Amino acid sequence: MLIHPWDAPQHDTEWQHWLAAHDFGQLAVNGPSGEPPFVQPLHFAYDPGRGEAIAHLARANPLLPALEAAPQVVLSVVDDYVYVPGPWQAEPDGPTEHGVPTSFYAAVQLRCTAHLVDDPAEMAPLLDHQVGHFQPEGGSSTVLAGEPPYGRLLSGIRVVRLEVTGVRAKFKYAGKRSTEVQDRIAAGLVERGGPRDAVAREHLLRRRQG
Repeated sequence: MLIHPWDAPQHDTEWQHWLAAHDFGQLAVNGPSGEPPFVQPLHFAYDPGRGEAIAHLARANPLLPALEAAPQVVLSVVDDYVYVPGPWQAEPDGPTEHGVPTSFYAAVQLRCTAHLVDDPAEMAPLLDHQVGHFQPEGGSSTVLAGEPPYGRLLSGIRVVRLEVTGVRAKFKYAGKRSTEVQDRIAAGLVERGGPRDAVAREHLLRRRQG
């Protein structure tokens, strides 16, 4: 992922705060020699204090043998994306039809070392942590090894601990454009009012203010 200086996070808390609210991504794992990578969409719970993300997969998932063979993986998350028409990006002293269309988006890529957990006693608290992330209001039974209702299901899954070893993050929201062009883009997003336009505008204005 190319990251220009004007698209880089302004500080670590920017991508950490964004990632806390974007917990569905794609796990990319090297396939066997000569084969394309495996890519698995999945929910995960990121814990910045521990520097890891927790997920789980069905034991029959073909991605798991690939993880064992090549545990260096990438967890990729992309959202808040919109298409920006060329005229919105045109320079003030030139024809609007010469403006270059582009995409706005936020992306975080976590480079990780994957650790597979099979012991039910170790899996249970990790699964509880993941459920607690998505259901802070509760409502589900605690996971206990060998105990109903979930204990018997543990043999059918494997927990994946993704130890984060590197982070690449990008917030592509007109960072190199003049204030006049940024204002035009922000106004265009309001007028269009499409999916994700409002949050894209928020990113543009927030990053301009620093």
